[in-house]
Amino acid sequence: MTLDPIRKFTPCVNGFSGALGDERSTYACNSIDLAYFLPHALLGSTERIGNDIWGWAHCGREFGLVGQMDGTAFVELVPSHDSGVEVVYLGRLPTQSFTSIWRDIKVIGHYAYIGSEAEEHGIQVFDLLNLRTGPKTFLTSEITGVLPLPEGRSHNIVAHAEKNLIAAVGSTPRNGTCAAGMIFFDVTDPANPIEVGCASEDGYVHDAQCLVYHGPDAKYEGRDVCYAYAEDSLTIWDITDPSASTIISSTPYYGVSYSHQGWVVDEADQSFLLLDDELDELNMRGWAADNHTTTYVWDIRNLEKPILSGYYKSPVKSIDHNLYVVNGLAYESNYKSGLRIVDVSTVSADASGEAFREVGFFDVHPEDDAVGGVVEFGGSWSVYPYFESGYLLLNSMERGLFVLKLNA
Repeated sequence: MTLDPIRKFTPCVNGFSGALGDERSTYACNSIDLAYFLPHALLGSTERIGNDIWGWAHCGREFGLVGQMDGTAFVELVPSHDSGVEVVYLGRLPTQSFTSIWRDIKVIGHYAYIGSEAEEHGIQVFDLLNLRTGPKTFLTSEITGVLPLPEGRSHNIVAHAEKNLIAAVGSTPRNGTCAAGMIFFDVTDPANPIEVGCASEDGYVHDAQCLVYHGPDAKYEGRDVCYAYAEDSLTIWDITDPSASTIISSTPYYGVSYSHQGWVVDEADQSFLLLDDELDELNMRGWAADNHTTTYVWDIRNLEKPILSGYYKSPVKSIDHNLYVVNGLAYESNYKSGLRIVDVSTVSADASGEAFREVGFFDVHPEDDAVGGVVEFGGSWSVYPYFESGYLLLNSMERGLFVLKLNA
């Protein structure tokens, strides 16, 4: 789409925000304001299709890393007296090989690790301190390095920051040595990364979250654990020795169609986890038979015997994609229904999900609002909710970068 930027703070009033004179830029909302919008064309992309989003904070400054079909764009959120924030385009890093709709970005320290499903791509290692030099298109030959992968492809990148460990997941071929499972790299020295093993026993891994374990299961205290989403299960790994990773448990679940992604509710007490299944709404499986976005609630207090304890159902129809949890709020990027923020802080008292409630939303795909939402791919791909300023980064596939703020 060719859309005009929105360079001023636009509060959510009477259920709408954006450029209210343009139906393509008028967005349904509740308790979430639009701070800024830049279309992909103004972020240097010729393909004008977005995907993943991540962020980086440095010396009080906040930067956005915007995934696109043909590379990664970089922006800075600069405080503004007039509008609260201005989004300044800093340049872009082109794809390492070919274009691909799939790109994923994570950060450890001041380095970004960027993967793609494009063949021959590998994982780009980009020093974010380069962003201080001003707007430019960075040459792929200027980057710190490229982590090699069997075919160059990866679906997602997982960062275990406490251990300086990067994992590529979904790295084909499925019949290769690592079976498209997690491939681990020690990036203590980003310029000289070391491949330290792979987790192949459970086959293809679509996404994962890896943490030092702190929780009620005393047997695993202090060990390195990955919560992996392996298409047909929630699989929990012990990767304390990444050269000899072991499966703690692998659990299918009611309504499973495609175990896609998830996040623990509290990283300091890993008792509960939320999972999104990407195809249950589309296939009308289990609790998602009515097409309403369904989030699965897991009791993981016993890592060897996780329990599917309940679910949360969105009031609208859509497909879920990526979610992250910060201070009891789940930030769910749900394709064509946009960003939905759900209060999940009651999970310790009631793991059924019945007490969860939506506290705000911002729908970046107005084309389907008149019919109450559609179960299709498109709209918002992912959200980054970790800036101390409270600004949220949302990347839309068709439109561009939205900078939002919860006002509740």
